[in-house]
This record gives sequence, C-alpha cells and structure tokens, in this order.
Amino acid sequence: MTAAQEDLVRGPSEFMEIDTPRVEDGAAIWRIARDSEVLDLNSSYSYLLWCRDFAATSVVARGADGEPVAFVTGYVRPDRPEALVVWQVAVDRAHQGKGLAGKLLDALTAKVVETRGIREIETTITPDNTASDRLFTAYAKRHGASLEREVLFDGGLFPEGTHQPEVLYRIGPVAI
Repeated sequence: MTAAQEDLVRGPSEFMEIDTPRVEDGAAIWRIARDSEVLDLNSSYSYLLWCRDFAATSVVARGADGEPVAFVTGYVRPDRPEALVVWQVAVDRAHQGKGLAGKLLDALTAKVVETRGIREIETTITPDNTASDRLFTAYAKRHGASLEREVLFDGGLFPEGTHQPEVLYRIGPVAI
C-alpha cells in the first residue's frame, strides 16, 4: 500500500489497516457476507478461491486483531481490461455506519488505477438495495466521475423466477 493509500484509510476508526486479502481470510470474508443478510452468499470455497485468484483486485479492512472486518471483492473484465467489476462489498455489523465501505472502495480504486490502469468501475445493484446505491452514487460524486445506470439482467433471466433485475452501474472515468 502506498503512503497516499495509508493516509486515505487512517483516521479515527476501530480498524488497523486496509490490506490485500489472503487465502486464510476466506472463511472470515464468507462469514461477513453470510451475516450481512443482503448479499447473495457464495460457497465458502468460492471465497477461498477469490482470496487466491482475485486478491490483486480486492481489499479487506483488518481489525485490531488482524482479522477481516470488511471487504470489497472485484475482478477485471476479460473483454474490457480497463474496467473493474466490484463483485461484493460487506462490512461486519459492529463496524457499519463509519464510512468503512467508502474507504475500502477508495483504497481499492487507488490500488487498481495504479497497478492495472483501471479507468472505470462497474457493479450491479438490485433496485431495492438503497445502501449500495448510496455508496456508489457517493463514490462517483467524490471522484467527479459520471454514473450511468441500465438494466443488465432482467429478473426473468434468473432460474428462480423471483429475482429482481440487476442494474449495472458504470462509473468513470476514475482517477486518483
């Protein structure tokens, strides 16, 4: 992490640092996602793989004991290498309401813009997820970036038949 990134994440909070996830963080990340009660929970195995294969495009916030208390997972789109897709954002209940998700998103952006040449952030959000809408709308405003929204997957495409549509949020250009 660069000095600028460290300055971004330091301040009055209960967590020590923002860091790259490690494989041994997979179980804690899975628990944070499960306990969020709003994320689509992936298998515990997938979180282990995520920490191995996509660690360079993800971040965790570590508490005083070094354990993850929040995370953002992402990946670079294979057909658009300038775009980072933010897959999941979650903060442990004990650490919510302190701006940690925004700090994580800012730190991840700083990391991938510098190391990967990312110029655009994408994520999908269901229409009833007001917390994520606020997070990404505030992110775009904070970075002076445009924000476009469009339905990516209509709810009828999902096999359960009851899924809400997934709205694509495209934010860019992003800069540090």
